[in-house]
Amino acid sequence: MNATPTLGFLLHDVARLLRKRFEQRAKCLGLTRSQWQTLAYLSNNEGIHQSGLAEILEIEPITLVRILDKLAERGLIERRQHPTDRRVWLLYMRQEAHPLLAEMRELGDVTRAEALEGVSAEQREQLYRILSAMKKNLVQACRTPVEENEMNDG
Repeated sequence: MNATPTLGFLLHDVARLLRKRFEQRAKCLGLTRSQWQTLAYLSNNEGIHQSGLAEILEIEPITLVRILDKLAERGLIERRQHPTDRRVWLLYMRQEAHPLLAEMRELGDVTRAEALEGVSAEQREQLYRILSAMKKNLVQACRTPVEENEMNDG
């Protein structure tokens, strides 16, 4: 077997190690990875309904409910009933969450700096452009059904 990892494996490993290192640093905040990911995505999507946030996080709605319950118990988020649909709950950050988010962002900055040590500013920009292009290509590709003959050939 080839000792050089494929792009997919390398990207996966880098993402996993970034999360692991962030978790090591964030342990003092008393949040699980699921909780801090939920807060991070909610901070950019306030007013979203629970199922929409579950979709963004790529988790089951029932799993998100348990995470949200813990965050609500800590006074970090609040659920507000939708103005016209009693079945829908909208999610908002509470003021108490903002200092915690600031700490999380600082820890993220330190973790990224650690990961990019020795990588020049020009290389960082190029990496960002390449990854952004890959993301754009894959988002578009995921909107297109896979051809039947392509599935049989692979």
